[in-house]
Amino acid sequence: MTTTLALMELSLLPDGIDPAVALLLLATSFLASLITVAFGIGGGGLLLAVMASLMPPAALIPVHGLVQLGSNAGRMGLLLGAVSRPALPAFALGSVVGCIAGGLVVVDLPAHVIQIAVGAFVIWSVFARAPRWVGRAPLLTGLISSVLTMFFGATGLFVASYTKSLHLPRHAHVATHAALMTIQHGLKTLVFGALGFAFADWGLFIAAMILAGLAGTFTGRLFLDRIAEWFFRIALDVLLVLIAARLILAGLGLIG
Repeated sequence: MTTTLALMELSLLPDGIDPAVALLLLATSFLASLITVAFGIGGGGLLLAVMASLMPPAALIPVHGLVQLGSNAGRMGLLLGAVSRPALPAFALGSVVGCIAGGLVVVDLPAHVIQIAVGAFVIWSVFARAPRWVGRAPLLTGLISSVLTMFFGATGLFVASYTKSLHLPRHAHVATHAALMTIQHGLKTLVFGALGFAFADWGLFIAAMILAGLAGTFTGRLFLDRIAEWFFRIALDVLLVLIAARLILAGLGLIG
């Protein structure tokens, strides 16, 4: 709350973001990180869906990527010793190629296409399962997921299928997945910066969202183990589908 009031007083909220929207996005960043640290997956998709409903479409994927970079880097830092380092090099190489390839195309997408595509991808992430080959091909997984993240933002479910195939203990699984996503979102941020996205215009607000996410990370470790996982997974899936449906309808021009 204090950070948001400071943003309001200094008139440094980005164009298109009013104080009420800023509060909702900060709260979502907190909740998304809380969910991810408790269950290992799901928060990035929730944050993407809410941001897509409230933010200018042209800023959605770059800003989401930088916020997720901060969130995943914080989670990785908490569990740095548990990261499985052999899992990283091939995935990182594929991610470099994928982010560059995706960046060559994504800048030309109109706003309504981004809304429809993100909505459809969020629904896919709820109901689909990544193909089995994902766990056996880290370079290809990095490449494909990085192309997808340039368009749709939240590819955590796709990457989690590779992490799961490593059969790591719980803490190592969470830490390694966070490291892989840190690599991917870091590369994506570099590509969008090279393409000319004005991150400086969003800098203070992005920092506030990252801090809210870090608070969610610490809070998630404190109490969510006491709450039934099945309840949260069902509630999250329902919320994601509803938000994604609204994005698709808005992209089609059926609602405002």
